[in-house]
Amino acid sequence: MARLARTAGLTDVQQEILSTVRDFVDKEIIPVATELEHRDEYPQAIVDGLKELGLFGLMIPEEYGGLGESLLTYALCVEEIARGWMSVSGIINTHFIVAYMLKQHGTQEQKEYFLPRMALGEVRGAFSMSEPALGSDVSAITSKAVKDGDEYVLNGQKMWLTNGGTSTLVAVLTRSDEGHPEGTAPHKSMTTFLVEKEPGFGEVRPGLTIPGKIDKMGYKGVDTTELVMDDLRIPANRVLGGETGRGFYQMMDGVEVGRVNVAARGCGVAQRAFELGVSYAQQRHTFGKPIAQHQAIQFKLAEMATKVEAAHAMMVNAARKKDSGERNDLEAGMAKYLASEYCKEVVEDAFRIHGGYGFSKEYEIERLYREAPMLLIGEGTAEIQKMIIGRRLLEEYRLQG
Repeated sequence: MARLARTAGLTDVQQEILSTVRDFVDKEIIPVATELEHRDEYPQAIVDGLKELGLFGLMIPEEYGGLGESLLTYALCVEEIARGWMSVSGIINTHFIVAYMLKQHGTQEQKEYFLPRMALGEVRGAFSMSEPALGSDVSAITSKAVKDGDEYVLNGQKMWLTNGGTSTLVAVLTRSDEGHPEGTAPHKSMTTFLVEKEPGFGEVRPGLTIPGKIDKMGYKGVDTTELVMDDLRIPANRVLGGETGRGFYQMMDGVEVGRVNVAARGCGVAQRAFELGVSYAQQRHTFGKPIAQHQAIQFKLAEMATKVEAAHAMMVNAARKKDSGERNDLEAGMAKYLASEYCKEVVEDAFRIHGGYGFSKEYEIERLYREAPMLLIGEGTAEIQKMIIGRRLLEEYRLQG
């Protein structure tokens, strides 16, 4: 294993898991990633391999058939997978967030019903907060759930569902005014519904349509979709946690963990860009010597490696803080912000090192150059992270008296 981005204090079990995942990435993902990405093809063989490794149940407790591992172990696995192909890390990340929300907030019946099948990868998760008109302003959602006997009727349109087509369980956030008088703060009148569906596109259950894949500049292979609810009927026992009005808090808890994973993705993509840059710099010759011997390129490599190391350290710190039971929104926001910004910069420097060849689809760096921008906006933009960080800092450093 290379010198950069090592993690001190891992157990033998954690090291064994990471070694297995890295081996899988090197043998099964990196050799086929660029070809699959250019075809925008879902990596079914890779997903099947991840199922066999047990990665879909990595953080699901052992009592429900999972491995019961920590957020740190999970984040380090995501880092390795994103190093191979970021889209694959997206396939497991949204699944993981739904499993985490179920573990933390689900009723006993919901946990027993979903988690064992999620651990096996038989039930695959996606979650849905965003809508076409609101971006990061989650409190402005207009999708609505209305109580009707023992069911709720859901209407509205959701946007940017990772795994929208391939998933069979979607955690959907809607507004639900039932039991919440007029004037209640918007975030206190939201509910998360556990919506089961068939995989695929079109009408995947009565009242629920997944129109098709959104064509994207990068982050291909994984299906990103809309979700349209038209009088979708959901039984009351599929309200996450069995109580309305808790949806915003449940989703934010999931996204907080998701931000650690986006940071891990940024770390993985940056590591791969550095590997490609440092390798190419030693092979490409100009003016009678490898370009790695030119000081201008050495300076680039030095800056890239420092950014890879710094982002990894912040990501690990944020994961360990959550694992210890402490609040980690500040650390997760900082890690996500830094890792995604540094990832973009490291990828661009590797692209520059490749010169004209970086612009060719034949070289892997071309794919990374299109993938890195997604991390700047996924799980909240850089500007949203800075708002979160700023508010938390003012809480911590409030002037007394």
